[in-house]
Amino acid sequence: MTEMIDDQQHLSEFPATRTSPFHPPHAYLKLQAERRLHRVRLPSGLPAVFVTGHDEVRRLLDDERLSADETAPGYPFLYAGAFESPLKGTFMRADGEAHYRIRRMLSKDFTLRRARELRPEVESVVGQCLDDMASAGSADIVRDLAFPVPSRTICGLLGVPYEDREVFETNTRAMIDTTSTQEQMLGAMGAIMAYLTELVAKREQTPSDDLISRLVVEELQAGNLTRDELVTISLILLVGGHETTATMIGLGTFALMEHRDQLDLLLADPEGWPIAVEEILRHQTIVQNPIQRAAVADIPVGDDVIRAGEGVVFVLEAANRDPEAFPEPDRFDVRRSARNHVAFSFGAHQCLGHAIARMELDVVFRMLFERFPTLRLSVPVSDVPLRPNTVGLFGVDSLPVTW
Repeated sequence: MTEMIDDQQHLSEFPATRTSPFHPPHAYLKLQAERRLHRVRLPSGLPAVFVTGHDEVRRLLDDERLSADETAPGYPFLYAGAFESPLKGTFMRADGEAHYRIRRMLSKDFTLRRARELRPEVESVVGQCLDDMASAGSADIVRDLAFPVPSRTICGLLGVPYEDREVFETNTRAMIDTTSTQEQMLGAMGAIMAYLTELVAKREQTPSDDLISRLVVEELQAGNLTRDELVTISLILLVGGHETTATMIGLGTFALMEHRDQLDLLLADPEGWPIAVEEILRHQTIVQNPIQRAAVADIPVGDDVIRAGEGVVFVLEAANRDPEAFPEPDRFDVRRSARNHVAFSFGAHQCLGHAIARMELDVVFRMLFERFPTLRLSVPVSDVPLRPNTVGLFGVDSLPVTW
């Protein structure tokens, strides 16, 4: 068996803290420069294989010999005193048919075609937000644009009344903050679950033209899905569908304003926005908590072997700065072809909503800077409040702007 090398000296803080809002923690890139795989001891005390190389991340996340099931032997819980994930037992923490069964039920609502169908509605919402910004004369991009757009989109898709957004927007933060206690985590999750349980019951009585209603009619009433499963699926889609895209809009807008030469290229050539969105996703990868897996069989990787029963963690923000995949990886280049990034993870568990998220980002950035081409911070860069490393998604808590 390969001898375990303890690199704990490089991970005295985990997740590591960024020293720049626009770059991953240096500690991760230092590990990447040394070797593609490291064996480390996590703050939980558990050993794990630490993967930072882009090619290794893609190949291993697509390998069925790595399990997403947190009950699998060796699963790498990250923190001391870790408690069960609220995702335990869901399709997000399942392998094979248990995972694919749910994804098949959902897939047709998250295709590229569906994203294109939703685009006019998203453009309308963005237009309303920009009108409100123009009337106010100043704005906080996070409050006035980043959250309203994806929240309205996922609410419309699921059939959740937008006026009820406080239920999920306020409780989601507790669910993704690693400093939350088990009571806080379960309380936040319980509040959203209770709301969705009532909503599902209403859709059973009166189906509408939305995803939850479709699942009620096609899957719940047909006996393919339990009521608990439907509520949990709705929670995962609701939370994941707004928080991640909102965080990316806030940080992406910040990055574009602070890389004015790149923004000017897009203002001169708006056809470049789809390529630019991929570069924003690569360069500003927001996922701070690594993807966790457990090996269920020996897996050769180069000269090394990941042994059955070992935990494996994947650091996406480091993989997207791998110089072997992206020359000059720290350079923000909106003309770069970065489509093969792993901002949405990779393999069987790749983000289900990536097509809709890409469309939302394209619409938001394009319309925002067309409407306000001189958009800029209204506070010093150092005064922009950044999320701490204890929050699973890195981003800005607010982004005051003027034009």
